[in-house]
Amino acid sequence: MSRTVEVDPSRLDRWIDGFSARHDGATRADVPGRVVLTGGDGATAVGELFDHDRVGLVLVRRGGHAVGRDEGGELVAHTCGTRYVQSRTKKGGWSQQRYARRRGNQADGVVGTVVELALRHLPEGAVDALVVGGDRTLAEQVLADPRLAHLHELERRTLWDLPDPRLSVLQRAARRGRAVRLTLEDPVA
Repeated sequence: MSRTVEVDPSRLDRWIDGFSARHDGATRADVPGRVVLTGGDGATAVGELFDHDRVGLVLVRRGGHAVGRDEGGELVAHTCGTRYVQSRTKKGGWSQQRYARRRGNQADGVVGTVVELALRHLPEGAVDALVVGGDRTLAEQVLADPRLAHLHELERRTLWDLPDPRLSVLQRAARRGRAVRLTLEDPVA
């Protein structure tokens, strides 16, 4: 059975000590960008590091958006907001098509707003990595804007399970973005 946990980098050594205690000791191998642990009982933990000083955050959903820049674990610039995007309707015919166009236009407005915020908070050279979250389709539309080409090659971490972005969600995303993602495999019986 496999499961994934997120551990704050400052707590990683303590977590490794606990893993070692639970699994009859552990051997550690440091591979660039990863930590690999093998327990004495055959359990394994592979940790994916995301160690960057300056991290950009782009979170977008139909109900809200947030863009920020985290430097050394502290948000130094951010903007959060909401925009109305109409939900789906079950009516058929012309009304359904009209509402679909309206939803599309409203979603395009959200994307445009987030692109402008990203240009302001994440200019070229301002960040070393990127955390993207919320609605995958909207986030991909934001990052597809040619004015944000400087963000395309950055190492990226995704958090698609976030609720509507607010300041507290942005702060939590910054912490989760920096966390070590450990995939645990139990020993084979």
